[in-house]
Amino acid sequence: MADRIPVLIVAGFLGSGKTTMLNHLLRNNRGTRIGVVVNDFGAINIDSMLVAGQVDAMVSLGNGCVCCAVDVTELDELFTRLAQPRANIDVIVVEASGLAEPRNLIRMVVGSDNPRIRYGGLVEVVDAEQFPETRERHPELLTHLRLADLVVVNKADRVAAAELDTLRGEIAELVGTVPVYATTRGRIDPGLLFDEPLRETPRVAEQLSFDELLADHDHDGDHEHRHLHDDYTSVSFTSERELDPRRLVGFLEDPPPGLFRAKGFAAFGVAAERRKFVLHMVGRHIVFEPGAWRRGEPRTSRLVLIGAGMPADAALSRLRETVHTADEFLDEQAMLGVWRYTPH
Repeated sequence: MADRIPVLIVAGFLGSGKTTMLNHLLRNNRGTRIGVVVNDFGAINIDSMLVAGQVDAMVSLGNGCVCCAVDVTELDELFTRLAQPRANIDVIVVEASGLAEPRNLIRMVVGSDNPRIRYGGLVEVVDAEQFPETRERHPELLTHLRLADLVVVNKADRVAAAELDTLRGEIAELVGTVPVYATTRGRIDPGLLFDEPLRETPRVAEQLSFDELLADHDHDGDHEHRHLHDDYTSVSFTSERELDPRRLVGFLEDPPPGLFRAKGFAAFGVAAERRKFVLHMVGRHIVFEPGAWRRGEPRTSRLVLIGAGMPADAALSRLRETVHTADEFLDEQAMLGVWRYTPH
């Protein structure tokens, strides 16, 4: 499960800034190898790509990333090609524009038989300035927002601060606890969307390339627009005492506001259950996979929560409440909630 490649779906109406966001991720990915799937090469204006108009091809973008133009009927076949180990891809990003309804794409990924991929979430990009007009013109936008695991309010610099607050409030009312992330020029921290890989060679005393220096500068020096970029929050939780599966499932089913992803593994205080349960959660999609602890590995639960605007202290204190503190083991019935989210 840990090795499965997340498939992230990016949706949003024309002009919302999806392509700008994809370009930003490709340029600031800190070594992540991204497979980008679009249905029109012409729409992706990446400097190094002089291939507009090519169809049904995979084009290398350098830095290990590839770009593919595809018809929605060929998506499954393409996932197979991108997920094979020799492609060395860390994350697949599907731009949903014109490909299909987000709902169908989610179904396709969640229901895929491919053992090497997993659902990485639906990110809905909206234009802060055009939102009221777009909502009027495309009532289906509300359905898309309700399906989203993360809403990115782009072009936040085009509206006044008070207007942005009102807009975020309106969206939050529609989407509930789903994180709403405001940004300009599609700048979103890759760490919110996917894990940046731990490459085998440590980058000790390695000279930074000009691009990396630029990325660092871009990341740290943007003071004047700082208030227009939300930061993501990451919360780590470790417990040497076993967890109560009912309480953990209750926490995941009613997550803290702003939580986008959760990952890790858990040991449960259930008499007959000594396995290690790997957890992956994106939005409302929860998966537990039972596996074995490595020889000599302590039965310690470790969880990481990642979100935008997530109240870290409150989330952590709620996680502490999932620890099983009684001396006697729980009975097997306590595992029912976990089995509901275990692939069969």
